[in-house]
Amino acid sequence: MPDIDIVTPIHPAPALPLRARLAPLLMPHRLVMAGLALAALLAIITQMEWSWLPVYLPKIGDGLLVTLVLLASSVIAGFALALPLGAVQVTGPAPLRWLATGFCTVIRGTPLLLQLWLIYYGLGALFAQFPEIRGSWLWPYLRQAWPYGFLTLTLSFAAYQGEIMRGAFAGVPRGELEAARAFGMPRLMVFRRVWFPRAVHRALPTLAGEIILQLKATPLVATITVTDLYAVITRVRQDTYLTYEPLLLLIAIYLCLSGTLTIVLRWLEGRVPSGH
Repeated sequence: MPDIDIVTPIHPAPALPLRARLAPLLMPHRLVMAGLALAALLAIITQMEWSWLPVYLPKIGDGLLVTLVLLASSVIAGFALALPLGAVQVTGPAPLRWLATGFCTVIRGTPLLLQLWLIYYGLGALFAQFPEIRGSWLWPYLRQAWPYGFLTLTLSFAAYQGEIMRGAFAGVPRGELEAARAFGMPRLMVFRRVWFPRAVHRALPTLAGEIILQLKATPLVATITVTDLYAVITRVRQDTYLTYEPLLLLIAIYLCLSGTLTIVLRWLEGRVPSGH
């Protein structure tokens, strides 16, 4: 049997020089594509009409804030709801498992716009029929459109992410859970120290994609009079009779938001403990 050296430390591989790391970016076809993109950007800036932008910039900022608040709140609330939805489909009793599966199936199988209209026009009309609700402290909020947009986005994100978490919880090796119980950990500690972090670490790559999809779903709330970023851009088009410039600005904003989210989520993915 060959001898194994367990004394000499293993040094990490040396980092590649900067030129070697930049070599893929300096390939001819990529340089050509970058040049074409830069030329197109310069043409858009110099040849199109942008005199309206300073006038509408405060409204665009307000619409962007509404979009970001809706995105962040619906993702946080939806993920909190997705955790029990995913866990109960793996280990819950049969009635709860059926309810969770049915909820995810219905929400994932119907258009988000249809859900938004059903909740807004259905619940909104239903609440208005009860004098107790109209006289309560909730009515100033329930008569607005944004709670229904928030609820719809939250339920949609919870259904999709709940199905992802179901697969993540089921994918954690059973031997790891049995080993944790063998150490005397109670069920809650096994969930908190092993099962939950391992499942979240498995689901993070898909979670990033779901958050990007959630961002692209937020313009639908403009159909129920929520003044988000898309609603402001639509108003700009109606006021200025311009078509391409406002839409190009909207595309640029969403691209920046998507790129920022992707970078942040990839950074977060490498720093979330995997439960090992």
